[in-house]
Amino acid sequence: MEDALDALRKHKINAGDIIVLRYEGPRGGPGLTDIFKVMGYLYSLGLDKKCAVVTDGKVSGFAKGPFICQVTPEAAVGGPLAIIKEGEKIEINLHERKLNLLVQDEEIKKRLQEWVAPAPRVKSGFLTLYARLAKPTNKGAGLDLNLR
Repeated sequence: MEDALDALRKHKINAGDIIVLRYEGPRGGPGLTDIFKVMGYLYSLGLDKKCAVVTDGKVSGFAKGPFICQVTPEAAVGGPLAIIKEGEKIEINLHERKLNLLVQDEEIKKRLQEWVAPAPRVKSGFLTLYARLAKPTNKGAGLDLNLR
């Protein structure tokens, strides 16, 4: 998210661009980060209806525009958002609820095999446990603990 904010400040984001915010999901955030800062900046620049945002984090209720959130599997566990490179094209099909990285299948497989998880953002406390154990967003993003 910090890189996207920096690019917006420097006017490197243009109409038609897709901003990918990865490592903001339950494990990567940790805690399912709200990307409202990026959305607010897009609004202020008049790009909110001219750019798309794709993230494994969450989008707050005031969002209006092509913002796709809670993509699973999230980047922190090796989901496809982890391997997208700057300038690559992404097809967004809202009717079929699909995102497609327009890269050859062999290249995607190679990148996923070579991918290494980034170091955790949080190094102590309860959030370290959450970052290791959180369920994906499509399963509630909670902890699966049986404390009976």
